[in-house]
Amino acid sequence: MNCEEASIVCNKLQYQEAGIWEKIQLRFHLLICKACASFSKKNKELTVLIKKAPLHCLSEEEKQGLEKKLKTEL
Repeated sequence: MNCEEASIVCNKLQYQEAGIWEKIQLRFHLLICKACASFSKKNKELTVLIKKAPLHCLSEEEKQGLEKKLKTEL
């Protein structure tokens, strides 16, 4: 596994989309590559922070109202 593949698997792990074989390969890669190990650690920290953040998604009605407002202002 190269670093580009490792970053892809690391991102897949964030969304629980990585397969068992990818996880195993990533663990071995992280043992030998300090840059990817650092990226993986920071990616995990970011995931934790995002899950803790009080995020609010707009409803479809709010999205449509915002879109309509943007179109009239342009």
